[in-house]
Amino acid sequence: MNRKSIGDQELALLHYLDERGDASVGEVAADYGQARGLARSTVLTMMERLRAKGFLRRRKAGGVYRYASATAPDEVMRSAVGQFVANTLQGSLSPFVAWMSQRGEVSDEELGELEELVAQLQSRRKDG
Repeated sequence: MNRKSIGDQELALLHYLDERGDASVGEVAADYGQARGLARSTVLTMMERLRAKGFLRRRKAGGVYRYASATAPDEVMRSAVGQFVANTLQGSLSPFVAWMSQRGEVSDEELGELEELVAQLQSRRKDG
């Protein structure tokens, strides 16, 4: 995914739209924005920035633009995590692994996902 970076607030807005489906700026401002103290103009700016970055698409329906996600939620999350690792952790997964090892609770499902990921990484290393 070769898109511009996405901030935490933009990521939260994308999650909101993923759950909702599609919405107009007014609907998002009244629900999502109002609960967070965001003005309609701020919501519009965020949505247009996300559209310019390729994360949202819009279509005109009934004289109003309706916005929806242009990407799958897991693709957006992978991009955000990749940016976090590259920018905040300077490309190193070690701080994340240390955090995971100190985390109090890891569900069986999460542990299974981690084990599967490690197995895939080891398989790729052997094949490559």
